[in-house]
Amino acid sequence: MTTITIHIPDERLNELRERAARLNMSPEEFVWATVVERLDSPMEDFQHAVDYVLKKNQALYKRLG
Repeated sequence: MTTITIHIPDERLNELRERAARLNMSPEEFVWATVVERLDSPMEDFQHAVDYVLKKNQALYKRLG
């Protein structure tokens, strides 16, 4: 397994610790679970959002192009 180091602002680290504690997890376990959840989730939600924005702003993009 590979180790990744990230920099987290103190206020966000405190929030991370609080959320992990509420779930009886360590911050590291919480982060790992979140990463797994995001990697396992379908990209369909993101693609839907992209399609919506492109369709909504289609006329603007044509004028700018």
